[in-house]
Amino acid sequence: MLKIGIIVGSTRPGRHADAVAQWVKDVADVRGDAEYEIIDLVDFPLPHLDEALPPAMGQYANDHTKRWAAKIAEYDGYVFVTPEYNHSTSGVLKNAIDYLSAEWNNKAAGIVSYGSVGGARAAEHLRLILGELQVADVRQQVTMSIFTDFENFATFTPADSHETALGVQLDQLVAWAGALRTVRVAEVAA
Repeated sequence: MLKIGIIVGSTRPGRHADAVAQWVKDVADVRGDAEYEIIDLVDFPLPHLDEALPPAMGQYANDHTKRWAAKIAEYDGYVFVTPEYNHSTSGVLKNAIDYLSAEWNNKAAGIVSYGSVGGARAAEHLRLILGELQVADVRQQVTMSIFTDFENFATFTPADSHETALGVQLDQLVAWAGALRTVRVAEVAA
């Protein structure tokens, strides 16, 4: 069975990313087409990138990097839950992505974003970052407004239409993750 990690892309106090990630998992678990797991960056405290060698070399010196690499390597694909901070994704998510290289390669990703304009700019920036790491991001995006999908800007209350959009995204993600698994298996066999 495919494994999909749902990455909580914020560690900020009072964040909404954990509630959004739990919603993604609740919707996804009903499907039965993959094993879904939340990966909370709070559980992987990474300082600003502190590896002496570039991640592409795969020679990690620090225990926190090795632990993070082992966790990310487990998955066939990811759903990135990202807030929008200053027209981009969060610094903590960018840092976590930058720590690794091969662990991301030839995997699929979906993006669920939120912010004043649905987090659309954060998602677009994240797509550029993922492309460099050979992560194939699916077309369907789920964008949620901090004005309409969070009661009093605090309690996550997603519109019903978001569940439909998430279903389409997960359909695409599972298909791509399965296809890219064959690419990774072929690379190992070569």
